[in-house]
Amino acid sequence: MSLAELQELERSSVIGTYARNPVEFVRGEGVRLWDAEGREYLDFLCGISVTNLGHCHPRVVAAVREQVGELMHVGNLFYTEPAMRLAERLSSCSLGGKVFFCNSGAEAVEAALKLARKARQGGDVVVALGAFHGRTYGALSATPQESKQAPFAPLVPGFRACALDPDALTAAVDGQTAAVLLEPIQGESGVHVLSDELLGAARAACDAHGAALIFDEIQCGMGRTGSLWAYEQTGVRPDAITLAKALGGGLPMGALVTGERLADVLAPGDHGSTFAGGPVIARAALAALDTTADADLLGRVRERGARLAAGLARLPHVVEVRGRGLMLACELDVPAPELARRALLQERLVLNATGPTTLRVLPPLTITEADANEALRRLAAVLEA
Repeated sequence: MSLAELQELERSSVIGTYARNPVEFVRGEGVRLWDAEGREYLDFLCGISVTNLGHCHPRVVAAVREQVGELMHVGNLFYTEPAMRLAERLSSCSLGGKVFFCNSGAEAVEAALKLARKARQGGDVVVALGAFHGRTYGALSATPQESKQAPFAPLVPGFRACALDPDALTAAVDGQTAAVLLEPIQGESGVHVLSDELLGAARAACDAHGAALIFDEIQCGMGRTGSLWAYEQTGVRPDAITLAKALGGGLPMGALVTGERLADVLAPGDHGSTFAGGPVIARAALAALDTTADADLLGRVRERGARLAAGLARLPHVVEVRGRGLMLACELDVPAPELARRALLQERLVLNATGPTTLRVLPPLTITEADANEALRRLAAVLEA
């Protein structure tokens, strides 16, 4: 089927919620993608931080192939080993509490909001300006961006947005606060790293008032910043984290992981999901987690992230580079959406724009120095033009 035929099918049959680029990808391996015409691309977006280990990582593929031939689904009224093993693995390598599985980041945020409000028997949730937590109603209500919220009002009540300032956050938390929900690195608004001072103020304020501190690590977790979880580099330990994107190794999976204090707040019937923690996706996630947790890999993420950031900063029209590890953004003095489109179509480099002048760079954690240099060469060619 041709690209034109696919576009016609989309016009006639698909609700128009996506602005797609005119490319059909049919195969992926490592850092590379191939389109229907056989052209090769460098993928420095990873499906927005989903294929962190690259496309079709052999360990993930082998785990899925084995499991899909044995058992695909039975539902959460019964036990399956992969989900139990994955929950134990996630708990032991993070906060030491318990895990709720779901299918996406937005669902993980919804579970976190319910957990926090039940623990406090109500209460407000404090969020940060510029945050993005998802598009379902609770997650959207926690996303203080007028353009995203306005068409869908009225929203879920009980959310308060504060500036990215330690004093403002401290003042926003009181005895009626159920939780403070923060992304350690705000991804969708342009890869803005929240300061350790801000995160520390949030921890202190939550401790003072009995609120829960929840970190949204949906985009910045699973090794993206050079540690398994982004909070590990901040000196601040949250009460819970939300995960998704790269957790499933390329398959859809989300999770809420708690510390010990919140581990037993939710009871049978409080929350649930039909497909969550299914054996195929849990096997994929176990393979992805075991591969990502390798100390040598995480060290290379920090090293190559620093080198890539330095290379990006030397390119023409780049006025700022932000981020940590291999979660980076370039601020440009030219329009970023047009540049991302030209990079895709002219140089076959996959990136995206998160704002009028912001280009997001999320390569696989497995990139080589040669991959990074080639991406810089392709991006330079577009910028110089």
